[in-house]
Amino acid sequence: MASYKTPKINCDLGEGIPKEEKIFPLIDCASIACGGHFGDENSILASLKLAKENEVKAGAHPSYPDRANFGRKSMKLEFSILKTSIQEQLALFMLVARDQDINLDHIKFHGALYNDAMSNALLAQDLCRWLSGHHKQTPIFVSPGSQMLFWAEQFGLKTRLEVFGDRAYQDNYQLLPRSESNSLFTTLKEVEVHLDSIILDQQILTHSGKKLPAQAETLCFHGDNPGLMDFLPILRKKYWK
Repeated sequence: MASYKTPKINCDLGEGIPKEEKIFPLIDCASIACGGHFGDENSILASLKLAKENEVKAGAHPSYPDRANFGRKSMKLEFSILKTSIQEQLALFMLVARDQDINLDHIKFHGALYNDAMSNALLAQDLCRWLSGHHKQTPIFVSPGSQMLFWAEQFGLKTRLEVFGDRAYQDNYQLLPRSESNSLFTTLKEVEVHLDSIILDQQILTHSGKKLPAQAETLCFHGDNPGLMDFLPILRKKYWK
């Protein structure tokens, strides 16, 4: 087993998938959709109650304001408009969380906003500058080798290094686009090969076969992965005994 601390499991939830109650016992923290791509006060409340029941930490999962595309298409917005939307999403999450006596564990951007911020230096800089003035004590989920990691460090933000446990990577640390075949791992064998490299060797095995150094602090699995409940209970026992 690796000499470094095994990364925690996180999952993107509160996104309308059925049977969330089966996922929460298998994870350590959840990123809850808060209105940009999905979600409202009722859905946030339902997910936070499950988090509390299962002693799972909960963070906010803001997105581009784009419900029509589930936040998975890039948007060209003035940053003033984008930050207002993000702040409204975070405010909604924190309003519901406060009523449940739940602290904001982290912030993780969703979908296209997450990907854009990891590769676009200007967007990452703007986001990190804004976060440093409003949420400096809240950890931000960032990807290895990303612009968000670089700028978060420049602005003194707390970070958690995140690697996706069910997504294929390109050689530049970027995720393989969902439009490509085999971009989402849905079987036990696929995910196990991916995790063996990350957890045992601290390397991401890319789609082309290259190995990228990555000491993950948290591993993300998508709540809407159709194979999640087939592989996650088995892998939880294997790596997180």
